[in-house]
This record gives sequence, structure tokens and C-alpha cells, in this order.
Amino acid sequence: MMRGDSGHSEEHRRLELALQVAGLGEFEWDMARGVLTVSERMAAITGFPAGPMPAPDTRSLEPFIHPDDLEAFRIRKKQQSAAGGHYEFEFRHIRPDDGRTVWVRVAGVLARGADKRPKRLTGIVEDITPHKLEEDQRQTLMAELDHRVKNVLATVQSLAIQTARRTTSLDGFLQNFGGRLKAMGAANELLTAARWRGAAIDHLAAAELGALAPGQTAWDGPELFLTPRAANALALGLHELAANAVKFGALSVDTGRVNLRWTRCRDGGFELTWTESGGPTVTLPHRRGFGSTLLEQVTGRELNGETHVDYRPAGVQATLRAGAAAMAPRPETVPEAPVARIAETVATSSGPTNLRGARVLIVEDAVLLAMELEIGLSDAGARVIGPAYELEEAMVLLDQPLDAAVLDANLNGHSVTPVAQALAARNVPFVFATGYGEAAGAPGGFDAPVIRKPYDVTQVAAAVAELLKVNTPHP
Repeated sequence: MMRGDSGHSEEHRRLELALQVAGLGEFEWDMARGVLTVSERMAAITGFPAGPMPAPDTRSLEPFIHPDDLEAFRIRKKQQSAAGGHYEFEFRHIRPDDGRTVWVRVAGVLARGADKRPKRLTGIVEDITPHKLEEDQRQTLMAELDHRVKNVLATVQSLAIQTARRTTSLDGFLQNFGGRLKAMGAANELLTAARWRGAAIDHLAAAELGALAPGQTAWDGPELFLTPRAANALALGLHELAANAVKFGALSVDTGRVNLRWTRCRDGGFELTWTESGGPTVTLPHRRGFGSTLLEQVTGRELNGETHVDYRPAGVQATLRAGAAAMAPRPETVPEAPVARIAETVATSSGPTNLRGARVLIVEDAVLLAMELEIGLSDAGARVIGPAYELEEAMVLLDQPLDAAVLDANLNGHSVTPVAQALAARNVPFVFATGYGEAAGAPGGFDAPVIRKPYDVTQVAAAVAELLKVNTPHP
């Protein structure tokens, strides 16, 4: 008898320890007597007093269930009563002691008497509030992501339509549209690094001007952060100014300079001035293109301010004024100033790219991008190996002769590092064409050129040509 009591005590102690570790509270409901016995742990979760309390039936407990969950509770109770003696519910519980609402999971097993009537329900209660909060946050983030993706797609569609309407050639469309996409990509990369809390003006300036004309551009101003909407608008505005300066303005000659300065305004916004000097004599444009419209109207409106462009003979001067609504507080996470946005580590090749006879492996999980790369590299004369859409496919293709490779950094959630390591071991050069915004150099620390998405396929072909030194036609 003593041995049995000792064994029962030890079993009870282990059960108590397990419940404590799991954060569960236990109860026993004597349904024949209408008494619910609440444990100390359940009391801490639910706010019910520990010990026995009157509970003639489930209706006596319904006042403590959130009204929005009550009907679902009743339906599930009816379903589980018909199914057997096991019960499990999730609902918001209103604590009687302080009125707080907590999410709980209640599970129990029903014991019946000889007359088949409910006799006793024994079960546990778990506080699942943190889990529900995480789930709500995840749903909110997914909804926000869906909203942002649709906004981006709508903006890209609008940019494509407006650019096409004002471009007379396919090459001109591709150049203008591609540049605008890159400007959007640069802004989004900065916003992602700051968890979409805001982007700094100096980072936007560095992303657009950093490698455009080394030694000919300068920017200066206080640390100011813009909302995501304003950051995208300013990125597009700076891109239009830079593209115009490269084609017709100060950056079209070696002696020209662009100076960018911004200051904070008393109303909480900012004023930014773009000044060109040392370039060709400026004349008023004969017609207004989409770039001018975007700069003067869209950018001004999105910045809750105005934009003015002065075509002075000595050089274009543009002034962008933004209202306080365009400003954002300093994010908790502030990325480092970006390196050059366009093909950050890829040297620019001159003349048409010739990859005739080169065996180039393509590793890219996006089918459309892989198709575009395959066509672009083939047009340049390369013999394309692949494309490989998965890591396993890429590893298999490594067995054949290769001269170079184009690698996406991530293949459906898997790092391309094993492929890069194998290529490096064989001294096969490769270029990364990736959508990841690495702060410093190539993904994985490899000594390899990097081209950021979105990119122009001719840019990738030129990068491969630089690797192979085959920019001149084969004899």
C-alpha cells in the first residue's frame, strides 16, 4: 500500500511538473454537482478564483466568452458533443478579475456515468495570446505585402504605358523604361533595408549618382528620411534629372558637374536643388517628354510640394520642395550608404558584345528572366548551358565544359553558394545577377561582379564579356 501511494505521489509530481513547464492550467468539472474546480495555474491564466466555483452548465460560463466568439463556440460544442467525449476550443476569454481579454485553448475529456449522462469533464487551459498576436501580425504583413506588390505592379504598368506613348523607337523605350525601373529598384532596396520605415535622401542620391560620373557629381545636406511613397518619387525624379544630364546636359561632357544640395524647411519639409554647370549651353526643350511631366507633376505631387525646372544657359537648375507629409522619422535600422546602383561591380564594355563560342551556364529560378537571359546571351553568340532553375539542376550541369556562368543568388529558397564554390574551384568565372541588396560586394563574399535586378540583358552580356575578355570579334 505504501509502495502504491509512493508511486501515485511520484506520478502526480511528474504530471504537475509537466503542466508547469508547458504553461498549462488544469481543471475538473463535476457536472453532476455543477461544480468547476480551478487549479492555481488555470486561475493565473483565466482570472477565475482558484478552487471550486459553481458551474451548473456551459451557459454559466458563456458570459466570460467574447461575444464575437460565442456563436462559433456553441456550434463547435454541439458538433463535438455528437462526435464523442473529446472537446477542444479556441476563443477569446474575458477575465472576471480585471476585464482583460486573452486567447485560450481549452481541451477536455468527458466521462459518463452508468446512465450515459455526462458526469465529469477533466481538461487543461492554455494561454495562446502570443500565438494569436503573431498570427495576426503575419496576416497584417501579408496583406501589406499584397498591397505593396499591387501598387508596384500598377506603377510599373503606368510607367510602361506612359514611356511607350512618348518614345518613337523600341531601343529608346527599353532604355528609358529600364532606367526608371532601376530607379524604383534602388529606392525599394533602401526601404527594405530600413524595414520600410523610410529612406535617407543622401542614400537615394548615392544610389543614383554614385557611379554615374565619378568626380563630376557631389551631394550634401542634413540627414533626412522620407516616407516610402516620397522616397520612390524622389528616386524617379533624380533619375530623370540624371538621365537628362547624361544625354544633353553637364554629364554629357568631361568638364561638366552636378551639385545636389538639400535643406530642411521651417514647415517640416525639405528643399532640394539640382545644379548643373560646365556643360553645353542649355536651350529650352522643343517638346515636353514624359520625363519632364514626371519630374514637374508626379514628383511634386507625390512629395506634397512642387517642382520647378529652370533651363538656364549655363546649366539646368531644378528645385524640388516637399511638404512635411513626405518626411519620416529616423528608422531604428538605418542601412549603410549604398554603393553604385547600376552594375555596382561590373566594368562598362564599349562596342557590341561578342560572346561567340563561349559556353555560358545560366542559373536562374525565374522562368521569364531565364528565357530573357538565354535569348540575350545567344544573340551575343554564346552557347547557353541550361538554364538551370533549381540547385540540383545546376550542380548536374557543372559536369560539362564551361567558360562562364550567370548566377542568381537564391534558387527557390536555396543559396547558390554550392554552385559558386564549384565554379571557383574550377577557375570558371561567374557574375551574380541578383535581386538581393547586399551592402558590400558579391553575395557570399565571392570575388565576382554583381548586377542588381532589374537589369538590362545587354548589361549581363557585357559583364560576361569582361570576364572572358572577348569584346573583340573572333578571327
